[in-house]
Amino acid sequence: MNRVIQVRTTSTNWLRAVGNRLLDVAPLLVALILAFLVGSVLLLALNVSPLAGFSSMLQGAFGSENTIAETLVKATPMLLVAIGICISFRGGMINVGGEGQMIAGAVAGVTVALALSTSPSLIAVPLSIFAGFLAGAIYGGLAGWLKAYFNVNEILSTIMLNAIAVQMMNYLLNGPLLDPTEAGVNHVPKTARIAEQLQIARLSIPLPEGVAELFSLQNAELFARTRLHWGLIIAIVLAVLAYFLLWRTTIGYRIRAVGENERAAKYAGIRVRWNMVLAMLFAGGFAGLAGVVQVLGLQYRLQTDGSATGFTANAGFNGIVAALFGGLNPLGAIPASIFFGGLLVGAQKMQRDLGVPAALITSLNGLIVIFAVSSEYFRAALARRRSLGGGSMSGAQPVTAPPETAETRIDPGDSIGLVSS
Repeated sequence: MNRVIQVRTTSTNWLRAVGNRLLDVAPLLVALILAFLVGSVLLLALNVSPLAGFSSMLQGAFGSENTIAETLVKATPMLLVAIGICISFRGGMINVGGEGQMIAGAVAGVTVALALSTSPSLIAVPLSIFAGFLAGAIYGGLAGWLKAYFNVNEILSTIMLNAIAVQMMNYLLNGPLLDPTEAGVNHVPKTARIAEQLQIARLSIPLPEGVAELFSLQNAELFARTRLHWGLIIAIVLAVLAYFLLWRTTIGYRIRAVGENERAAKYAGIRVRWNMVLAMLFAGGFAGLAGVVQVLGLQYRLQTDGSATGFTANAGFNGIVAALFGGLNPLGAIPASIFFGGLLVGAQKMQRDLGVPAALITSLNGLIVIFAVSSEYFRAALARRRSLGGGSMSGAQPVTAPPETAETRIDPGDSIGLVSS
């Protein structure tokens, strides 16, 4: 009898947990549906069938081996930036400096790679990647330091640091880092090409015998002739590690505690200022990593047309969108980055097939952000309803905390999660 009751209790708890997860995801799904409904209205205003438009976009993003690879290529830097955004936003720091931090990481990484062009790859590649992470971390940490110790708004400081990074890159590419053999070619300033042994290898997946013929693939290895590289695997592994950092370590607990309530964290003995800076160090480091991976894995040199988007392709800003849509969870940022990477790649096909302006996709991204941020209100309302036992929020009675005892006292250093998502 006791075993039956235990099984029923376990089943009930499992169903309740699944239901809570679905309620967490529901606001984001509603945001996505609303964004596409508004996008459909915009397409109709352009005399384009929404069904034809979104079908073309879907086919352009996931319709073939090459388009899937391009979607994943676009998603890679976006995911790395999104991981850092998850950490900084969880720490209460609104980081919009991903573009500048990407540039800082790319400049540092390519400088080390060019300086170590004759060194063994086992030494030069890790050093280049570490240099990119460190440069981005310093650049992001500067904004965190200004906020923590001088109360300088981090939104303004990161925007200004973006502009400084662009001008710094333009100076270096037209001076110390300019490749003399490429000077004047296409009027695009660029560095020398990175040595082949220092480039991040292309990613291909061997297929079982007969699978290639079954799906009419040209090669026995999936993605063999595409631009997809191992940076994608690096990004996914780091997303998993970042999740454990945030929800399974004392460091992550303290960062989230500061983001939830600075005053309460201070009274709990947590170093608020240091953790604000630390959150921005992580955010800048991951964005810098996105920059150096983009250079070592895709472009093989640093080049620009004079604007930030000439190198980053807006990955620094799109990473914010992916992080928000992923619920500020590094694991959720993985599918979110792939989704938005698909939007960017699919938009190109929709533009070619139907003559739809690329600005429509930018508008669609903006709509998703607006609805996703708005959905946080409903997510919070659902969380309050669940915490009050599912009753009416307006008629619920306040919950009185039990008296603190030696058994219930929480040490500030304990790794206890504030948010389960």
